[in-house]
Amino acid sequence: MNTIKFEKKNTRVIAHRGLSGIEVENTNSAFVAAGNRSYYGIETDIYKTADGKFVIGHDDNYKRLSGKEIYLEKENLDTLQGIVFFDKDGEMDRCDLRPSRLENYLKICKKYEKHSVLELKSSFTKDEIQKIIDIIKSYDYLENTTFISFNYENLLKVKEILPKQSAQYLFWKVTDEEIARLVRDGIDVDVWCRDLTREHIEACHKAGLKVNCWTVDTPNEAEKLVSWGIDFITSNILE
Repeated sequence: MNTIKFEKKNTRVIAHRGLSGIEVENTNSAFVAAGNRSYYGIETDIYKTADGKFVIGHDDNYKRLSGKEIYLEKENLDTLQGIVFFDKDGEMDRCDLRPSRLENYLKICKKYEKHSVLELKSSFTKDEIQKIIDIIKSYDYLENTTFISFNYENLLKVKEILPKQSAQYLFWKVTDEEIARLVRDGIDVDVWCRDLTREHIEACHKAGLKVNCWTVDTPNEAEKLVSWGIDFITSNILE
């Protein structure tokens, strides 16, 4: 199994939850698989744990990946890292397929020189955002990190601490009002690909905003977006 190639031209491609089309999402295996390919960046998701640490995961519990309903914010990190996930074939026979932690992800991004695209999933306090920033600083990787979130308050807290930090707001539909808010707060666009038009991209660029979109998994759709001048494409399998 391998990635699906397309003509990306100047568009930068981001591996969604690591190379999740091949390896189990948001695991170190998925991050390394993306690291060994031509991706510009690796996207992942973090939650706070019960003991104040940060674990990788898209859903708020691991039932979909492990068959066990274990909530990320209600357990300590050590407990969560003891879970083994199903492989793509449905077997639970790979000891490497476990929950990752923020530090693992950052170390892999830095080793393979991939941009970190870090989705803030929990509703974080300002102190928790500062702690995340301090961990990224310890890897000397802030300049290579973009924060993304559906929670706008998370991004405002990032900007309060680091006014010039790269950030993108995850949302569903481009409107003039949304563009104006993002321009005001210095936050770029990360929008659902199916509602995105050439006119939307042009309007965002005219306002000085970069545009990312999720989740694009067919070459035809990706190449159409490239022809419209999109800055980033987030994909599970395209390269």
